[in-house]
Amino acid sequence: MAYAVEVKNIVKKFPSVTAVDDVSFNVDEGEIFGLLGPNGAGKTTLNRMLTCLIKPTSGQANIRGLDVVKYPVRVRRNIGVVSQAMTSDLDLTAWENLDIYGKYFDIPKTRRHETIKYLLETVGLANRAQELVATYSGGMRRRLEIARGLIHKPYILFLDEPTTGLDPQSRRVIWDLLNKIRKETKLTIFITTHYMDEADFLCDRIAIVDYGKIVVLDSPSNLKRSIGGFDIIEMLLSNYTPEVEASLKAMQFVKNITKKDEYTRVYVTDAAKAMPVIIEDIKKMHGSIDYLAIQKQSLEDVFIHYTGKTIREAEAQKTNFILGAGAPRQFPGGRL
Repeated sequence: MAYAVEVKNIVKKFPSVTAVDDVSFNVDEGEIFGLLGPNGAGKTTLNRMLTCLIKPTSGQANIRGLDVVKYPVRVRRNIGVVSQAMTSDLDLTAWENLDIYGKYFDIPKTRRHETIKYLLETVGLANRAQELVATYSGGMRRRLEIARGLIHKPYILFLDEPTTGLDPQSRRVIWDLLNKIRKETKLTIFITTHYMDEADFLCDRIAIVDYGKIVVLDSPSNLKRSIGGFDIIEMLLSNYTPEVEASLKAMQFVKNITKKDEYTRVYVTDAAKAMPVIIEDIKKMHGSIDYLAIQKQSLEDVFIHYTGKTIREAEAQKTNFILGAGAPRQFPGGRL
């Protein structure tokens, strides 16, 4: 079976850090595949190797059977790339941005203009085509850059943190746009993100990346099932003592207890039956519940289960590295 992306034991080392550490995976054609992890986990470094921007230290990566080191020019013809930083020219119109980019790929004028018209309609910018990009919102610029990445009709679209910095409404517009494009064109889409809800909504499969390694890889639903599928009772307690915690842990239906910010999260087998018992027990221990809600498990819970920390805690552990924006982040131990 031919894969859209095939990665075998790939490693990327910098002078004082291993950014990607013996990573292997495959991406099927037509799949939306996501790399999920904190900033500095090695996602962007891996993305840069797959898009021929940097060479691996060792290992191999193929795009539609083409080795990214041996055939970088041919690989670039097969891929579209939308970087985390917005790079569309503010002093040009949307049409001019796409037209110039199309010329890079030697697309004949007639076909190029037909494609530009189609793409601007697809991303909802046809009525703003002749306006300067400087007048666009962040969400509009991101849509334009997705259109630009599709100008040469690639087989795979790589997106690095596609909705970072966008408001919730703009993020949802981008998600719907990507699903629409995949449905209409059968395009393979490769996404790096640190947003749990984005990965859950968009991706057919997700690889959770931490410290440069893939910790676990599966579909969002299978990942959530893999950690037990428990209900979560989330509480804000004004008097959460070690005695209260010990009493909760002793209950047969309580499988785990974690803290998320100031909230206590109790993982139980049946929230409907467990909740009144827990409430009564906390009252007996002279505790006070200021907030209570029942939730289903999320990818955040999957991340905590496999890495032992929240994604925000993982980001806080990493400090800026000299290589700059989008480069790996250094942390104790020298691996990333």
